[in-house]
Parts: sequence; C-alpha cells; structure tokens
Amino acid sequence: MSLSGTIPALLFTVVAAAAIFTVMLDVGLGIEIGEFRARALFAVLIAVPALALLVGQAFDVPRDAEIGIVLMAISPGAPVALRRSLGAGGHRSFAPALQILVALVAVASMPLWIAALNEVYAGSASISPGRLARQVLVAQLMPLALGIVIRRTAPLLTARFEPLIYRLGTLLLILLLVLALIDVAPVVVESGPRVALAVVCITALAIAVGHLLGGPEPATRTAVAISSAARNAGLALLVATLNPAPPAVGRTVLVYVVISAFTLIPYVIWRRRAGHVAGGGHEQNATAE
Repeated sequence: MSLSGTIPALLFTVVAAAAIFTVMLDVGLGIEIGEFRARALFAVLIAVPALALLVGQAFDVPRDAEIGIVLMAISPGAPVALRRSLGAGGHRSFAPALQILVALVAVASMPLWIAALNEVYAGSASISPGRLARQVLVAQLMPLALGIVIRRTAPLLTARFEPLIYRLGTLLLILLLVLALIDVAPVVVESGPRVALAVVCITALAIAVGHLLGGPEPATRTAVAISSAARNAGLALLVATLNPAPPAVGRTVLVYVVISAFTLIPYVIWRRRAGHVAGGGHEQNATAE
C-alpha cells in the first residue's frame, strides 16, 4: 500500500512480503519450543488497546486518526517484533512461543475488539477469523514452520545458510524502511503533532506495561515489552481495506508503524546493553518461568 504515490504500490508490497518472509524464516531456523505467560497475553492483547483508546481521546486526535491508532493497537504480533526481541536479549524460547501464541489468539481477539469498537464509534466494521487466519498463516506461521523443519532435518545446512538468510533479511528490512520513509514522510508531516505524540505515548506505555508484566526475569521482560509495543500493520491494513475505511485511517496506520519503530529504539538499545552487562547475548536466557 503506497500512500503518497512516490513509491509504486507493487514494489512496496513485494519488498514488504519478501522482508517479512525472510525474517520469519531466519527466526524459525533458531527457534526452540518454549513457554508463555497469561500476563504477557494480557499486556499484548488487552492493556495496549485499552491504553490506545484512552490516549487517543486524551490527545483529541481527529476521529479517523483515532480509529487508525486503535486499529493498530488491536493488531498484535508484528512479524519483525520477534527478531527485535531476540536481538535485544529476549528469551530464546519464550519470545518465539509468545509470538506464535499472540498471532494465533489474534484470530479470535481482533473480531471481538472490532465488535466492541463498533459500539464506541457507532461503526459497522467486521473481519472474519478465516481472513485473519490466512494472513497469519502465510505471513508468519509458514516461514516460521519452514525454518523449524529445516533446522531439525538439516542442521548442517542451517549452520551454513542461516547467516546468509539473516543478512538478507536485514537488507530487505533496511530497503523496506527506506521505501516507507520516502512514502510515509509527507503523511507523517500532514498528520500533525497530536497524532505523532499520541503514538509515542502509546508505544512508551506499551513498553512500560509489557516490561512490568513480563515477570522477574530480564529476558522475558524484554520479550513481552517489545511484543506489546510492536503492532501488526498487515492485520490493521487488512481490516481497513476490507471494510473499507477512509484513507486517513490507512495513513495513520503507516504513520503509527514509523513513529512507534523509532520510539522503540531506545528500549532495544538499553536491553541489549543490559544483557551484555549481565553476561552477554542470549546465552544467559536459559529458562523461562
């Protein structure tokens, strides 16, 4: 989806799909089956949407922008969140398990949230669990499963190609970011300071809530905080497109993606440094509660 017309929509879509698939495949190559917590699900699926509703009204953002913000807040399981979580010291087994669980639960939670928001905004939006399930399956679960299968059946092949896939995923993400910045920059300016400040506030609150509810272990705190803050633009845009929503809603979704990504950077840097001080990297993440 290209909004300003600077970047062709097809190019943007192809790069986004390739980046997400490659990143999820790379993460799948390193997955160990782990555990999860109810508090983590509460933070990701309930606390963040509730905070978005409160912040959107407190900042008095335009109605369409508020809908776009809330739509992002009810769309959990951003594919790149797992990679950022692991890179910041998130638990090597807990973080992937949480990502998979959140993606699956979103199939049920999003229709429920949309039904509730129809009451708030006097709307008539809807989304079928089947459409959500297909999106989650193709964008996340398939490449993750492929990576897990390759790791288990061909460990030597995994050891050889995993660094290459990691670098390819990184390059694709950088390309996607550059395209997004070129295409969304005018939209960010047009959206106004209240929308930007609201997104920053929601992201910061999501990080704080996720960190607090992530448990006593630093690595699981990191995983829950990043999973709470990083929302799934693909699911949000799917809902906006199918209903269909006003153009301002879709523009706000992309503005949210860009601003929240930059808001999350200081936390990622802090957790990465804290992990190195505590003993370095992912080796300290031996167990989760």
